[in-house]
Amino acid sequence: MIIKTVKSRREMKEFVRLPENLHGKSPFFVPPMWLEERNAYYARKNPMLSNSDFELFLAIDEAGRTVGRNLVYIDKNFNEFYNSKTGFFGAFECIDDKEAGAMLVAEAEKWISGKGMDTVRGPIHPVAENWGFVYGGYDSPPMFMSPWNPEYYHGFFKDYTKAKDLLVYEADMRTGYVLPERYNSFFDKFKERYPGVSFRRLDKKNLGQEARNILEISNEAYAKNWGYVPLELSVMEDMMKKLKLIVDPDAVWIAENEGKAIGYCLGFPDINIILKKIKGRMFPTGWARMLFGIKKLDEYRLFGLAVHPDWQGRGLDAIMYINLYNHLLDKNILMEANYILEDNFRIRNALEKLGMEHIKTYRVYEKKLTASN
Repeated sequence: MIIKTVKSRREMKEFVRLPENLHGKSPFFVPPMWLEERNAYYARKNPMLSNSDFELFLAIDEAGRTVGRNLVYIDKNFNEFYNSKTGFFGAFECIDDKEAGAMLVAEAEKWISGKGMDTVRGPIHPVAENWGFVYGGYDSPPMFMSPWNPEYYHGFFKDYTKAKDLLVYEADMRTGYVLPERYNSFFDKFKERYPGVSFRRLDKKNLGQEARNILEISNEAYAKNWGYVPLELSVMEDMMKKLKLIVDPDAVWIAENEGKAIGYCLGFPDINIILKKIKGRMFPTGWARMLFGIKKLDEYRLFGLAVHPDWQGRGLDAIMYINLYNHLLDKNILMEANYILEDNFRIRNALEKLGMEHIKTYRVYEKKLTASN
């Protein structure tokens, strides 16, 4: 068993295709869009990696087969923002083999320590844009831009500690979920108190300005959230470009006060359902099946909901959720809210009062490094 770095195109293909090779027969595995995935691990093509020092590792067994992979990186923006020396790993995949897993973990720690870092944290996947290993809820497929992994992955990180748990909440209109009645009057009272506040759908013809609006609100609203790093415009523009094709206008809303953006909620249909059917292949017919199939999807993800600090504490976050609910009600959908920090009791309490149910957890690990690593 050896660990090697990705240098050639063939090795890059092995790295990219490994999740499918390991888990392709699992009913819970969802392939990525292969057209994008094969280019996503080059810094020049991915703004998430362009400001990071990173390396791609492969675990190769005695027969020459690729049995594991890992992406390790130093996020310069994170370390500058937190004045820390933290390295990260993501894109971790491995067969159920203690030696292979241990070697991948040890090589990551060695590389990160060699860069002068004193802490390793992960998984935080800068390409797939997802956080954590599934920790409870293995028997359901992931939504778009969410992780899935077999349970044995946690065994490779027994000498790590929990950095944070991220929670997933769900509201399923298909099985009888309804918004508690008291929130209808709450919406009316809010509008009476703040008549200058209005809600509008995302302007797809002006995505550049919308990206700036969401960027400004996010960087202000999430500034004190654990692990959050202020986003750069290029990253937000790249994300908006990815989401443009799958946006449902009824699921993305901007809140404004007298014309100035003060909040947003960003939801989208779960295209993983379609990606699984087309096996991640967008050509020759995948694009058409995607575009026509999106309109029939009844599972959605609430990816982000943020309110500018000047408007926090006034109930605008709940109002935006109510507005979203009202515009998706006729579609009779399931809505999943992801990545709720376990100690963000204000948001957890709000979601639970809105009748949403905690259904799944993702865990991010951390370890202090020593010179011996």
